[in-house]
Amino acid sequence: MNWKTTTLSACTLVLLASCAESPTGRSQLQLYSNSELNKMGAASYKEMREEEKINEDAEVNAYVRCISDALIENLPGDYSQMDWQVTVFAEPTVNAFALPGGYIGVYDGLIEVAENQHQLAAVIGHEIGHVIAEHSNERISSNMMVGLGLQLGGILASTQLDSNEAGLLMAALGVGAQVGILLPYSRTHESESDELGMEYMADAGFKLDQAPELWRNMQAASGGESPPELLSTHPNPQTRIKDLEALIPSLQERYEAARAAGNKPACVRPASVDSED
Repeated sequence: MNWKTTTLSACTLVLLASCAESPTGRSQLQLYSNSELNKMGAASYKEMREEEKINEDAEVNAYVRCISDALIENLPGDYSQMDWQVTVFAEPTVNAFALPGGYIGVYDGLIEVAENQHQLAAVIGHEIGHVIAEHSNERISSNMMVGLGLQLGGILASTQLDSNEAGLLMAALGVGAQVGILLPYSRTHESESDELGMEYMADAGFKLDQAPELWRNMQAASGGESPPELLSTHPNPQTRIKDLEALIPSLQERYEAARAAGNKPACVRPASVDSED
């Protein structure tokens, strides 16, 4: 395939791509259908359940399910009607995830760090935000387009430059793509999911001020260590805390309306979590 054919293929893909808009109004590139993403989510979830140890403690599972259900019941559109599956993994990892198709995973390590239902809701709501904003589709699509761009660069380098110059160009293209496109997209996704997660917390009646508190706990659990924000897929913890705190005033009325309507989650954190070593 010559460079003209490759260029035409790349342009055709862009033209055929679905131009979408995220819940916050941000333009998105999406090359995959919802059904394709849902199949990927189901396969990943199945694989994780098969490969990782699952926490079978009934109280812990009821706690996580209670928080998840309170959020799910107040999600926008059809997402509140989906049959979301929830699994607690018996791993010390301080993490959680949500996958396209309606799958949620929470790790023991996160349950220990999140001191109450509101803090755990902040993380689960954030992860659900990734699904509703279709960040997986956007990320895979952007990776595909970067790959095509690097392919074009390689063809140009091999035909127009000597071997040394070509190597330098391809190295520069690789770093430029990672720092200039893929990582910023990830940071954008994280910030957008923080905003969406706060909205879901407010609608479910969870206390908004506990979201920044959760990230203070996360920072303490990591020993205060984090990579430079420029080269991180996540916002710097202090930046994140500041941004979350700035969101609270705009969502306070929404939170109070939800509480007045009867959305008052009462998910009991198991005593066994605090007693664990």
